[in-house]
Amino acid sequence: MAISTGDTLPDATLVKLGKDGPEEVSLAQHSKGRKLVIFAVPGAFTPTCHSAHVPSFVRTRDQFAEKGVDEIICVSVNDPFVMQAWGEATGANDAGITMLGDPQSAFTKSIGMEFDAPPAGLIARSKRYAMLVEGGKVKVLHVEEGPGVCEVSAGESLLKEL
Repeated sequence: MAISTGDTLPDATLVKLGKDGPEEVSLAQHSKGRKLVIFAVPGAFTPTCHSAHVPSFVRTRDQFAEKGVDEIICVSVNDPFVMQAWGEATGANDAGITMLGDPQSAFTKSIGMEFDAPPAGLIARSKRYAMLVEGGKVKVLHVEEGPGVCEVSAGESLLKEL
């Protein structure tokens, strides 16, 4: 069953690349008492994700901060090394966007957002979505109809809801 507005995020562990290597991030602990934007993409360096989705949050980062958002997090079913390199390539790291990997798709599956696209080589990947989370609870959730579309999940669209 897919996560919905009003639901609490599951206690999932994602991973980021820290100064000493991969570091685990408990999403439940990380979201306590905080206002987060979490958006997910089917894959790092894939066309729509790279040219539209991440850039939409780089462009709107300051506007989200003005609305009280503590952090913007990008999640993808990739390893932390790929996420770090992708963050560098897109300017997400410089914009302060946190790039978290879900290498085994555990978080993605736990919220019912997984999909497969074998012709593109995407197996157990995440649907494209964006959500506003306050204190671990989903306040706003925008899910795209298809993986190659970035409209309702773009930074500008989510920003309109705040």
